[in-house]
Amino acid sequence: MRRTGTVRRVLRNPLGALAALVLALLVLAVVLAPLIAPQGPGTSSLGEAFAQPSAAHPLGMDSAGRDILSRILYGGRNTLGGAVLALAIALALGVPSGLFAGYYGGRFDAAAGWVVNLVMALPAMVVLLASRAILGPKVWVLMVVLGVLVAPSFFRLVRGIVANIRGELYVDAAKVSGLSDARIVARHVLIVVRGPVIIQVSLVAGIAIALQAGLEFLGIGSTSTATWGAMLNEGFQNIQRAPRLMLWPGLALGLTNAALVLLASAIRDALEDRSGQDGTRRRRPVKSVRPNGTSDSEGSLERSPLLSVRGVVVGYAQPDGTDKRVVQGVDLDVHPGEIVGLVGESGSGKSQTAFAVLGTLPEGGRIARGSITVGGREIVGLPEREHRTLRGKTLAYVPQEPMSNLDPAFTIGSQLAEPLRHHLGMSRTEAAERALDLLRLVEIPDPEQVLRRYPHEISGGMAQRVLIAGAMSCEPDILIADEPTTALDVRVQAEVLDLLRRLRSERGLGVLLVTHNLGVVADLCDRVAVMNAGRIVEAGPTEQILDAPQDPYTMTLLSAVLDDAPARPAWQPHPSAARTATT
Repeated sequence: MRRTGTVRRVLRNPLGALAALVLALLVLAVVLAPLIAPQGPGTSSLGEAFAQPSAAHPLGMDSAGRDILSRILYGGRNTLGGAVLALAIALALGVPSGLFAGYYGGRFDAAAGWVVNLVMALPAMVVLLASRAILGPKVWVLMVVLGVLVAPSFFRLVRGIVANIRGELYVDAAKVSGLSDARIVARHVLIVVRGPVIIQVSLVAGIAIALQAGLEFLGIGSTSTATWGAMLNEGFQNIQRAPRLMLWPGLALGLTNAALVLLASAIRDALEDRSGQDGTRRRRPVKSVRPNGTSDSEGSLERSPLLSVRGVVVGYAQPDGTDKRVVQGVDLDVHPGEIVGLVGESGSGKSQTAFAVLGTLPEGGRIARGSITVGGREIVGLPEREHRTLRGKTLAYVPQEPMSNLDPAFTIGSQLAEPLRHHLGMSRTEAAERALDLLRLVEIPDPEQVLRRYPHEISGGMAQRVLIAGAMSCEPDILIADEPTTALDVRVQAEVLDLLRRLRSERGLGVLLVTHNLGVVADLCDRVAVMNAGRIVEAGPTEQILDAPQDPYTMTLLSAVLDDAPARPAWQPHPSAARTATT
């Protein structure tokens, strides 16, 4: 699934192409200064002071008889090199710390915010003047100090963006798929901040060039080094006699800054442009899947070898130091090849139970007590690094909001291929072919086209199928489906349920279906657990629970279903409304 190259899209933008050309010529010229310059930057001939342009000296001579072109070229090395140094330090300090603080928050975020506010409160020019007095007039030293001073601008920019998106559902979906935090940040978070960072890079580079030139213009920098700022200083001193001395360094500074801003905007636009996809994939046969497993006896007192929950209590810390219990002593088993429905009204603790199994409880939540075993392995208290290895390969998750759980910045094929490359070590080509097989597995029409589309280009039902395909990509043993049909129409809902049923049959998959839809439960589930106020109030085979419920809460849920209720009478307008219409 290739996209038209970023470089090609930048060059198709007239302003971007022009800016890239100007910067390329400037950089090439200063790099090749020893080959292009007529003479060394310090070579002078007082007899030729203020000489006019000639074949030997195309831009003329300055007040000391030095070649202006040579000093422009060699001065560009120092000016642009100093700006690159300041920018590199600012990026190295600001971007990683901003990502870390925004993604994790906590004490590091508070401490980093305090340091950043302190640094931003310092007047940059005063600090640079003091640094010059203490460390010397070397331009490189001053640029290191400047890089530290401008790093907070990157920190605040990145931290603010990351803090806003760390709670997005597609980030949670990446966590559930078992990706490490570093991979999530590099893949799903960094792509969101890259556009603003690119623009900030151009602005900071311009500031670094301008500040350096300003210091040299004021005579604060090293007088023995050729820079554009020093040339401006000399031109200003001789403005009455030779005003053209200010033209060339001023033109170089202006062109460089303008080209930086225009090129950064063009690159940002090219990166955010999601059109122009090309490339095709060769059809491959669908891989065979393992046969259906056999479910254990209903109501077994023994713990399931696949998924077993015993006495789990989930609590959230409150400001007064107490815990708010949202799940209270839940017992639950899912056997191989079995679909278990977890039913209850909103707020009953269904999703919290699922998150406890996945190890992705929201911030502040914890398992206060109880045991959860997956494949016979206790996972309560398991370190996050080890818990992460279960997600995607052993535990898979299908959320209830398909569109929000797909990253809008990547194609469908890219998002399906990522867990395959991470967990199974597939190459890019193998992962792409497997992603195509997965789309065929979930019966998506024209899968080759869907692979190259972005989430906003597919329907909600298709997006739900994509999420199921992603959940099944690493052939997990347990699928946790949280309201997988809530946002779908009846026809698509039936298709998704048939798909889950078929996957269970073909793969021996154990499914924990979190839902409040009793019709879905009756159609799909082998056993049902009814949840109310954080507790399982009744559990058993589906037919028994639906036909002969024992708990009053279960009876209340069933009585809310209108299938057996008398039909409503035909609608009749209110008498007053009828009289008004007649009048």
